[in-house]
Amino acid sequence: MLGLMVALAACSDNKTTETTQGTATASSDTAAAQSSEPTILFFGNSLTAGYGVEPSEAFPALIQNRLDSLGLSYKVVNAGVSGETTSGGNSRIDWVLRQPVDVFVLELGGNDGLRGIPLTETRQNLQAIMDKVKAKYPAAKIILAGMQIPPNMGKTYTNEFRDLYTELAKKNDLTLIPFLLEGVGGIRQLNQPDGIHPTPEGHRIVAGNVWEVLKGEV
Repeated sequence: MLGLMVALAACSDNKTTETTQGTATASSDTAAAQSSEPTILFFGNSLTAGYGVEPSEAFPALIQNRLDSLGLSYKVVNAGVSGETTSGGNSRIDWVLRQPVDVFVLELGGNDGLRGIPLTETRQNLQAIMDKVKAKYPAAKIILAGMQIPPNMGKTYTNEFRDLYTELAKKNDLTLIPFLLEGVGGIRQLNQPDGIHPTPEGHRIVAGNVWEVLKGEV
C-alpha cells in the first residue's frame, strides 16, 4: 500500500509549475474547434498533464500516436492541470467545453482523496462535470478514470472513495477505467526521481491502460 500512496501523490503537485503542459492551450483549442476531426478531450490533473515529461511523452499524446498509427482520424486535446481537484475542474469545465467534444475522458478526484475532502463533495463535483458535458454535447461519450487512495485516510473512506467511481459509472451508464495507474503506481523504475511522477515508460503503460478502454469507444 506504500507504493500506492507514492503513486497517488502525483496528483498533488502545484499548478504553477505545469502551466504549459497542464492546460489546453489556446492554439490547441483553436485547432480542435477548426478541425473536422472528432475530438477526444482528456480532462484531469498532473497525471493527464504529464508533469515532468515532454508533452509528447504524456499518455494523451501517446494515445494520439496510437490513433494516428491505426488511421483513426481523432484530435486529442490535453486539458490536464497539475494539482486540480474536482472542485477546480467543475469551475473550469465550462471554459474547456467551448471546443467540440466527441469523447470526454474524466481523470479527477485523486487530490480530493489525498486531502480528505468529503466524498459527497467529490461525488457531486464529478457528477456536475459529467452533467455539463452531457448538456453541452449530448452525443459525447464519457469515460471515467478510476482512482484509489492510500489506507492512511481510514478503511471506510478509502473503500468508499474507490467505489464511488464504479457507482458513478453505473449511475451514468458510462465506461470506466478501473484504475488509471495499474502497473505503474509504486514501481520505482516507472517513476521519476521524485518517486511520484511516471517516467516516459510509465506513461506508456498508462496509455495502454487507457487504450484498452478507449478503443471500444472510437
